[in-house]
Amino acid sequence: MGKVDAGWRYNERTRLPRRANVLRSELELGLAVKKTHIKTELPGPKARELLARDALVDSPSYPRDYPFVMSHGKGAEVWDVDGNRFLDFAAGIAVCSTGHSHPAVVQAIKDAADRFIHISSDYWHEGQVRLAERMNELSPLGVPAMSFFAQSGTESVEAALKLARYVTGRGRFIGFLGGFHGRTMGSLAFTSSKYTQQKGFFPAMPGVTHAPYPNNYRPLFAGADQGQAVLRYIEEVLFVHNVPAGEVAAILVEPIQGEGGYLVPPDGFLSGLRELCDRHGILLIFDEVQSGIGRTGKMFAAQHWGVAPDIMTLAKGLGSGMPIGMMVAKRSIMQKWARGAHGNTYGGNPLCCAAALATLDLVERQYCANAAKVGDYFMKKLRVLAQKYSVVGEIRGKGLMIGMELVTDQASRTPAKKLCDALITRAFHHRLILLSCGQSTVRFMPPLLIGEADVDEAVGLLEGALKEAMAGEHLAVRGAAAG
Repeated sequence: MGKVDAGWRYNERTRLPRRANVLRSELELGLAVKKTHIKTELPGPKARELLARDALVDSPSYPRDYPFVMSHGKGAEVWDVDGNRFLDFAAGIAVCSTGHSHPAVVQAIKDAADRFIHISSDYWHEGQVRLAERMNELSPLGVPAMSFFAQSGTESVEAALKLARYVTGRGRFIGFLGGFHGRTMGSLAFTSSKYTQQKGFFPAMPGVTHAPYPNNYRPLFAGADQGQAVLRYIEEVLFVHNVPAGEVAAILVEPIQGEGGYLVPPDGFLSGLRELCDRHGILLIFDEVQSGIGRTGKMFAAQHWGVAPDIMTLAKGLGSGMPIGMMVAKRSIMQKWARGAHGNTYGGNPLCCAAALATLDLVERQYCANAAKVGDYFMKKLRVLAQKYSVVGEIRGKGLMIGMELVTDQASRTPAKKLCDALITRAFHHRLILLSCGQSTVRFMPPLLIGEADVDEAVGLLEGALKEAMAGEHLAVRGAAAG
């Protein structure tokens, strides 16, 4: 079966991956779970067949961690092609905000498809106009807003960068270390959550300078308030020695940093950025691609601090899985764009707009509040784990955007990257879909409709996987010492 078979070879006696080097006790720990919902070895025969076909024709650049091959999903549950059932706490990277195939979203897409599938942004249709009106009504910027439609987060960011340069006449930008804003050449210039995202693509768009993102758990500067320290660094170091403030078009920041580790900034940081930008005539862009649309228990994450940007980028959870992005800007700014200054072919696709309108209705009516309530319950359950296991360093987040950072020990706070990678893989074998971020953080971004029972199930699966991952790490350390 080529390289796929070599990468996912199985021990016929235990039905577990040889490359995981698992112990017999590990098999016993997961046995009850496997009897209930896992019908085959993982990956099963149908999954292995599809993986082998994929290896011959699909790009190897996708950063896939484990061999989950999806068949179908409902709510927060997904099934692979071999009939194995999983609990999905990744939601397509925070995309399936209303769960998999929510009936209201599916019906909206079907109804739109019955009317027409595409017309292009050269013309008008009710769905696109209504979605722009809905976004203005939600008031993410605190003043009248206009929207530019896109198909993804990175395209939304590119539009924001172009608008900022166009209206200010300035060419420089400031971003933040650990940020993720996309992989196209403009957004890639800001993306710095992993060096591999930049490796081999230099030069990206010029003119971007990075500052540290404030992290009180891992402080870079002296003092208790890392947010204020970063603001001083921008004002008193960058603007004095390296970057003329009068040449900066915009500062681009995630209100809660995503790929960089699900970092929640200290209170006062975003308001301080707002004040800094206002002093120097700099536009403030909030990238809410991952944190927006109810994910944090508010419609937009920045609302936790009462700070409004000049421009906001959205995507992911906006369409419940349909490819849509929006760049939302103050009307006073967007109106400065001339006809033809920017455009695209698929922006405002009627199916995507229909999905987004249905999603916003569901999130605004019930799922945003649910994310706040269930997220609080989830955080409490995870903090109990932190008390039981010294490898759990910090639990952080808002709503259902939660990070659990793993460390070698709570005193040194050394990132436990291998343990994190092992946990993500073992969680898959316990039928829990997870992803990591930062150096060693497990991120939880389930559909916003989950209940406390789903959290209880997920935490139980997570703890079993954590025990196995810790046992594997202990064995590896002992083996290295013996060698």
